[in-house]
Amino acid sequence: MVVRLKEFIKQIRACKTAADERAVVAKESAAIRTLLKEDSSDHRHTNVAKLLYIHMLGYPAHFGQMECVKLVASPRFADKRLGYLGIMLLLDENQETLTLVTNSLKNDMNHPNMYVIGLALCTLGNISSVAMSRDLCPEVEKLLASSNSYIRKKAALCAIRIIRKVPDLMEVFIPRVRSILGERNHGALLTGLTLIQEMCTLNSAVLTEFRATVPALVKLLKQLITTGYSPEHDVSGITDPFLQVKILRLLRQLGTGDATASEQMNDVLAHVATNTDGSKNVGNAILYETVLTILAIQAEPTLRVLAINILGKFLANKDNNIRYVALQTLIKTIAVDGQAVQRHRATVLECLRDADVSIRRRALELAFALIYPQNVRVMTRELLAFLEVADVEFRAPMVAQICATADRFAPNKRWHLDTLIRVMKLAGNYVREETVAQLVRLATNAPDLQAYGVHKLYWLVKADAAQEGLVHAAVWTMGEFGDVLVSGAGGAAAAAPASGEDQDDEPASGLLTGTPAAAPTEAEVIALLESILIGACSVSAPVAVAIWHFIASGFVSPLL
Repeated sequence: MVVRLKEFIKQIRACKTAADERAVVAKESAAIRTLLKEDSSDHRHTNVAKLLYIHMLGYPAHFGQMECVKLVASPRFADKRLGYLGIMLLLDENQETLTLVTNSLKNDMNHPNMYVIGLALCTLGNISSVAMSRDLCPEVEKLLASSNSYIRKKAALCAIRIIRKVPDLMEVFIPRVRSILGERNHGALLTGLTLIQEMCTLNSAVLTEFRATVPALVKLLKQLITTGYSPEHDVSGITDPFLQVKILRLLRQLGTGDATASEQMNDVLAHVATNTDGSKNVGNAILYETVLTILAIQAEPTLRVLAINILGKFLANKDNNIRYVALQTLIKTIAVDGQAVQRHRATVLECLRDADVSIRRRALELAFALIYPQNVRVMTRELLAFLEVADVEFRAPMVAQICATADRFAPNKRWHLDTLIRVMKLAGNYVREETVAQLVRLATNAPDLQAYGVHKLYWLVKADAAQEGLVHAAVWTMGEFGDVLVSGAGGAAAAAPASGEDQDDEPASGLLTGTPAAAPTEAEVIALLESILIGACSVSAPVAVAIWHFIASGFVSPLL
């Protein structure tokens, strides 16, 4: 007795354990094998349907491949449909069994029933091998000129698979593809544009040939924008956004690196950017593609500013995905038009406080890219404020980037020194040895900052010695410039900005200002070093060695 498909599915669903399921599948697979040996067509359809279900469950069903081939040869549409489905699931382009299907595919492509033709094209488009592509290319090329839009759509999708497998066959389809732009059926037009896009991707030589179609594409896009309500293609008040996105992507390909093509599409891109409703997701998708197109082609400067302003609006959107893609795009754009991106600096800095870690990461990357000599003080202050509350995973890379930025754009040496000290105070445990060496080098090469630096480091470590990088730098400076520290020189300088420098030289208020002006005594310095050395503060071996070195050097008196 043959078990029907529905009954077999019920048996599978009734299994309580994986072992029970395997037993049911094994029993049914054995029964199907027995029936296949009889080579009877009575239950072939049911058996193949059950085999496909078994395959979907993850069990082997390869022994049913020939049955699928036999179903394809059947004159019944239901058999053909199941047979082609089985071929797409159970076979791939590398199996020899597939060669047996070529003749059936060719016959079905010439079938009077358009749905049978569609089955054959769908199968060829999914599993076509190089040999099948060469054999059946003439049939597909002929079907591209069919009067039936359903067949033209399927043929265009099939042609994409063929040119991917055999790029040499691209020339066969180019004459047919040109006529697609006059297509009225949106489905066929969408697949035709995808075929053109694939051709341009695979062979840059055809870009020149298809750039002649830019006026037609512009006209088509303008029609979609200005057309009235179309219930067949309307999505949230926008006419066929999928087709609009496809046209924009193709225009981006054709306009990249070509001034003439870019000029032809400037007006329509401006029209799309200013007239598309961004209150809904579908409108934002079109605006995003428009922005990418404007930034990729040789657009007018005003159009670029418009595109970047759209990205700025995206940053204020409530949708995390929209904010993320805006940040990602701005990062790529800053090299092209940094001044326009600078206008949205405040919004970017607000994203540093976003709840989404991915947005914070991208905003941080963009914030560092926005730093220039003119804004280094303001940007560094904001980044240091973020460093104070940043997650652990952000701290190490932030420390390295802030120090590199300070080294590159520092307006003066004192600001540079204050920034390094601030970083060590906030995240000294994440400071690399190179950063400590950078501070040491800065203090050594700037005699006028030695008293200022050692005084400031001493009082910071005395107040809080939890950050190892800060302790390491302080111990080195106290050992190197301890005589200046205890002599009182530079005490007042540490409490206020140097003459002629702005108050803005302090990286952030409240951390480095307000240190006592009075010089510490030698005994106080010794006590601090002793507390560090004996473990009142947890330090690494290099710091301990540094302390012993300075004790042995003779700076510290026998009080120790």
